[in-house]
Amino acid sequence: MELADRILYEDNHLIIINKLAGEIVQGDKTGDIPLVDSVKSYLKEKYNKPGNVFCGLVHRIDRPVSGAVIFAKTSKALSRMNDIVKERKIVKTYLALVEGFPEKEEQLLVHFLYRNEKNNKTYVSPTEKPGYVRAELGYHVIRKLTHYTLLEVDLHTGRHHQIRAQLSANGTAIKGDLKYGARRSNPDGSISLHSYRLAFDHPVSHQHLCISAPPSGEMLKMLNL
Repeated sequence: MELADRILYEDNHLIIINKLAGEIVQGDKTGDIPLVDSVKSYLKEKYNKPGNVFCGLVHRIDRPVSGAVIFAKTSKALSRMNDIVKERKIVKTYLALVEGFPEKEEQLLVHFLYRNEKNNKTYVSPTEKPGYVRAELGYHVIRKLTHYTLLEVDLHTGRHHQIRAQLSANGTAIKGDLKYGARRSNPDGSISLHSYRLAFDHPVSHQHLCISAPPSGEMLKMLNL
């Protein structure tokens, strides 16, 4: 799918893209073309811009995760969006397809997380420990399938691999997420976690935005069962 077909919102200050599972948001050691570079190329071509094109990354989602990602088209918008992120004024809602069935239909999960950078994994503790940070999310059940449950997840804090680690600790690993205890991988290498909705006040116009990203790939296939 072409990048232009995955634009969820664009104005003079922001552009929001529906990232595909498997895309990297920023460059890494793989050398694969990151989404931020694809957005720069799109802006350069669309607006016939000479030289370098500004494109600031506001937030990230993991490579195997799909869904909405915000980029700033100006330094002014990036600075203001960074403040909005720091002040936790973006409401982030995810869809997660998990193995099995949670004990509760709706729940607030509070854990303490430790990130091991060496193996790029987050570890969970039910109680506070030195070096661990508080993590909080809420979920509710949307739909139950034969072997899986679709959850809507409201992310209250933005920790490394937070949703993946917390849902696994709650006994419901995300489908395809081998790192956090899933039984098998997804055929396309994704995990069934999707950044579904972002709600925030525009950094310049202050208009309230609520942007939704339709699922695709393995997630969409499972939801259509």
